[in-house]
Amino acid sequence: MTRKARQVKTLIAGLLLTVMLVVTACGNDTGQVNGNQSADGNGEAKKEFVVGYLNVMDDAQAMLAYEAKLYEKHGLNVKMQQFKSGTDLIKAMVGKQVDAGVLGFTNAVSWASKGAGVKVVGGAQLGFHSVLVKEDSGITSVADLKGKKLASQGQGSTADIVLNGVVLKEAGLTSKDVLMVYVDPGQAIQSLASGAVDAAFVFEPYDSIASHTLGVKQIYEIGQVWPFPCMVVITTDENLKNNREAVNQLLDAQKEAIEMLKQKPKESAELIMKYFVDSETMDSHHGGTVQSVDVIEQAIESQVFNWDITPEQVTRMQEIADMMKEQGVLEKEVRVEEIIDLSWQDEKKNKE
Repeated sequence: MTRKARQVKTLIAGLLLTVMLVVTACGNDTGQVNGNQSADGNGEAKKEFVVGYLNVMDDAQAMLAYEAKLYEKHGLNVKMQQFKSGTDLIKAMVGKQVDAGVLGFTNAVSWASKGAGVKVVGGAQLGFHSVLVKEDSGITSVADLKGKKLASQGQGSTADIVLNGVVLKEAGLTSKDVLMVYVDPGQAIQSLASGAVDAAFVFEPYDSIASHTLGVKQIYEIGQVWPFPCMVVITTDENLKNNREAVNQLLDAQKEAIEMLKQKPKESAELIMKYFVDSETMDSHHGGTVQSVDVIEQAIESQVFNWDITPEQVTRMQEIADMMKEQGVLEKEVRVEEIIDLSWQDEKKNKE
């Protein structure tokens, strides 16, 4: 086996681990669950608050708040439950198996259009989706992808919506101009490494891992061109009515986690690294090895995490909802302002 083949094998093994962690956590019965034990001043156990998350860097605030014991600090007894997709997570939320979660804004839009009682209550992360190609591919721009194979997430996903509505559109292309291959991000990187596709549209930490371990380069990153609120904190109307204190405690903890991600990326990477990789080092395509924690730190620093939602972001959310209607993902239009509750955020800003 050549050295290059060993590098690809190592990368694929790591990515398969991440994919397996996600796939094995689907729904209430098979989800990976971690519970915190806490008690009130009288020593009585507090009611558990179940937080759903996806095994992606976009959900770093939820993971870090748990690993750094910030939920406990803010008086909340959290049980973490992992899901393979935002769709599965929000189904569990609507089914009262999960109290809140960090997931794609488009999930809230889709379910709100069906009459589900869900609300966006806080910010999380501005979208990071990059187009990766091999360094020797000769592809230098999105326009060069015409007639090429492009791997991305499933139709109707956030990635698919912005890919069609922004990335390809700005390059004068449509999905009909490229050969779309719909797979999960781990498989997308594997396909790029093997030459099965010419490009991959992925998020972190897949971008950073592939950039360090394979001869690939980034030719586009949507956050630099068209910033949009990708991941948000979502809960149910019922929780806001009957358990708003717990929702606010959750938001307090995740706000502190976001500040830690920004101010202490190295320490944050050390705490959440186990969610993404299973070894201390990775083989570098430049030769030698690279510390896994450094790769995860880079992935953290590439993100824009934000706990608040600005008026400009609400406008961008509406643009995405309109794209969803235009692309046939929604049957009817959705007014984004009707599915957002920023009471906690407004209270925080008034105190500041």
